[in-house]
Amino acid sequence: MSGMTQKAASRPVRIGMVNFINTAPLYEIWKESVSRPDWQVSEAPPAVLNRMLYAGQLDMGFISSHEYAAHPESYRLLGDLSLSATGPVGSVFLFSRRPPKALDNGQILLSSQSQTSVALVRIVLEDFYRVRPVYRVGRLLEQPDLETLDGVLVIGDEALRLAADHQWPHRLDLGQVWHRQSGLPFVFAVWAVREEFCRREPEVVATIHQELRRCLAEGKERLAEICGRVAPRIPISEEECCRYLSGMEYDLDQAKQQGLSRFIEYLLVRGEASPGALPLRICRDDES
Repeated sequence: MSGMTQKAASRPVRIGMVNFINTAPLYEIWKESVSRPDWQVSEAPPAVLNRMLYAGQLDMGFISSHEYAAHPESYRLLGDLSLSATGPVGSVFLFSRRPPKALDNGQILLSSQSQTSVALVRIVLEDFYRVRPVYRVGRLLEQPDLETLDGVLVIGDEALRLAADHQWPHRLDLGQVWHRQSGLPFVFAVWAVREEFCRREPEVVATIHQELRRCLAEGKERLAEICGRVAPRIPISEEECCRYLSGMEYDLDQAKQQGLSRFIEYLLVRGEASPGALPLRICRDDES
């Protein structure tokens, strides 16, 4: 692909980027080194990007694994990029007043920012811990009756802030629970391309894919510098930020594909995925 000439697109390519600091190793490098008027970036939480990509308002971007599973016919996955963890993830937590096994009929607030984390916490509680809480969806800061809640699911930067406050006596890292139960990594988000865009603009897709990989490789090498840049957003110390981002994984190797497939199998049983999601629909280099 190094000698490839990009085919001109009829309009700017619309790219979706998650605006949490867990994408910083890639996105901070992208922002400082990629300047192309024909590539238009939208920043948003995963749930917003899910809706935009499915509606055709984006051509490619980071979306929840759950969104791919629900509408696989609409997407192709870039086969070596993800947002995942093998064990603790550090930013997807169920905070609760009681141990998980005691949350039967408990009132649980679910984050409105990620379909994947909502599905995962329900799998963890209902399938792994065998409890049936009562759920509602919303933003933690917008709840007038926090004292009535038995637990809250929070993700991303908000989860990092809440973890630092130590307000809740029990904390469950969902990536850690998944790994302990399944022996596999968990893939929280994937890079997806609209199916028709992948077919229509394969060279454009390949060029952007190459830039994403370059940015990620450089970001990993400059992790300490990036942590100094983004840690104040939470705020957490640079050391805490480096520990957190060092635990994030950004590839989609065989083990992660197995982990994603296992998650989709759970979703299929729950009626939340399309059978067409398996086997995974990967956009491979030789297709572009």
